[in-house]
Order: sequence, then structure tokens, then C-alpha cells
Amino acid sequence: MGLFGKQLANVVEWANPSPNMIFWKWSNNEIKKGSKLIIRQAQEAIFMFNGKIEGVFKDAGDFDIESEIIPFLSTLKGFKFGFNSGMRAEVLFINTKQLTVKWGTRNPVKIPMEGLKYGIDIRAFGGIQIAVDDELTLINQIAGIKSSFTVEEVKERVLEQLDALLMVHIPVICKDNATPQQKIMEIARAIQPELDMELLKIGLKVVKFTIQSFTYNEEMNAAISKVATHDTVQDMAKYQAVEMTNAMANGKMSRGTGTATDMMGLQMGMMMGQQMMQNMQNTQNQQNMQASQGLVSGNQGNSSGGVNFCPNCGTKASAANFCGNCGTKLN
Repeated sequence: MGLFGKQLANVVEWANPSPNMIFWKWSNNEIKKGSKLIIRQAQEAIFMFNGKIEGVFKDAGDFDIESEIIPFLSTLKGFKFGFNSGMRAEVLFINTKQLTVKWGTRNPVKIPMEGLKYGIDIRAFGGIQIAVDDELTLINQIAGIKSSFTVEEVKERVLEQLDALLMVHIPVICKDNATPQQKIMEIARAIQPELDMELLKIGLKVVKFTIQSFTYNEEMNAAISKVATHDTVQDMAKYQAVEMTNAMANGKMSRGTGTATDMMGLQMGMMMGQQMMQNMQNTQNQQNMQASQGLVSGNQGNSSGGVNFCPNCGTKASAANFCGNCGTKLN
């Protein structure tokens, strides 16, 4: 009978725990007389009977269920194994390690942004470290209806909340025209306590929440690059004016962008034309002034250069000492 009894015994253990699994439920019919409980490092074993927690065991080791476990169960401490009867109980093994959930937004998140009518579309990527905080809450909310629970299922819960949290915190933290990437740590710190409150509802806690990067659509990437090169531009209106000037200078002005843009282009074209006319007028005035100064200098040179006339008859004098018309002495 001893051999037969050995065959009925079983080993209650979580032999090959997945690194991504938060808990796993052992429920192999009945726990027989002579059965063993094995608890490994970073594990807890919770005995449950009819959905109620009977005992929580946190020390790693190899235990005889009849002599070392049952005496500590709340309502089963007097349970006696019979030859043909066992204890119908479930054992929930919990992974007590900190687990990392890698996340990424499934679709672009529309973020309101000052100066941009339709906001910006961004994606975010990062990680979240979680751990079991309250076994009772975890059992009541999750383990009562599931045989296992993984980090992928936690990620789904995180992503359900994350879009809304990004939409709330990014506009506030980036209100001074900073990009989300520049404020990435500050945004993560603002989001972590709110995610923690959400996961506490299912018995988990957030140890650390990180955002690794933000990515934008092509239009936003181009705008960010251009804003960086126009560091003196303080608002979007000035930025648009600078871009219009660049387009006109490069011959890339398009007339298909709407009446407001065409009017801006026309006004700026008129201003540039007026500036060119003014420059040309200034150049002409300067040339006229130089010519006038040269003429005066020439006249002054003629009056002092020795061209003489006869004081008696007014005839232009030659190089002789006497006037050839009237004979008056010239010198």
C-alpha cells in the first residue's frame, strides 16, 4: 500500500516559469497524501479553496503539504487525507520579480499644440517596470477568472490609458514651444503616478515608467528642423513669413496654397520691388551727384587754367602779347 500511496502523491510546483508571466495557477485535480510543495526563488505560493485564500507561503523550499502546509491553512488546518480522498485545492504561484513591459502606441496620437491648428501626430515608445503589490486584489480582480496572467495583458491595460495621458500632459509640459523629445523625462515623471493608480486597481504597481523616444510624421519632422534653423523666430506667424521669403528667393512660390498665402506673397513681392526701386534711385542720385561735382571741378580748372580775352574788344586772345584784332597789349 505504501507503493500505491506513492503513486497517488503529486508535486505541486511551477517548474518552468515564463519570464513574462506574472502568475500561474496549479489546479491538477486533487492534492494527494504525501504530496510536496516546491517554492522556488522569486516565487510565492497561495493556497486557495473554493475561491478563498487559505494561506500565503513566501519562503523558498521543499515542503511536505500534510505536515508543513495544512497546519497553517485557515479553514483546512484540520484536514486529514484518506486513502482514496485528496484535498481539492488550487495553488496560485506568483512571480515576485520586477517585470518589464515594452510598449509602443499602436496608432499616432493627436496632441494639441499651441500655434498648430490641428495639433501634431506622434508615436511614443518605452518601457514600464511592474511588480505585484497586493496579492488579494490580484486574485479578486484577475486570478479568480484566469489561470495565468502575462505582461502582454498588462501592456494592453497600459496602452488603454496611455493615449489619453499623453494628450493631457504633453501640451502642458511643452507649452514653451519645446518639443516632446526635449521634455521626455518630465513627461514620463508626470505620467507614472497616474499609471500606477490604474494598475493598483488590479494589484500591481509601477516601479518605473520610461519613454525612450517620440516620433513624428514627416511634416512635423520637417517643421522641427526648420524651426531649429530659425532660432530668432518667436511664433508661427513669423516662421511662415520667413518660409515665404525663402520660397520667393528660390523661385518656388506656388499659387495653389490659398488666397491668404497669395496675398502674402503679393504684398511681400511689392515690398521687395519697392526696395529694389529705392536702391536703384539711390544709386542714380549718387551718380548724378558725382557728375555734378566733376563739372564744377572742370569749370574751376578752366577759370584758372589761362584762357584769356582782349579787355578792349573781347576777342579771344592767342599766345601773343598783343590782341590780333585791335592791337591792345595783353600782358
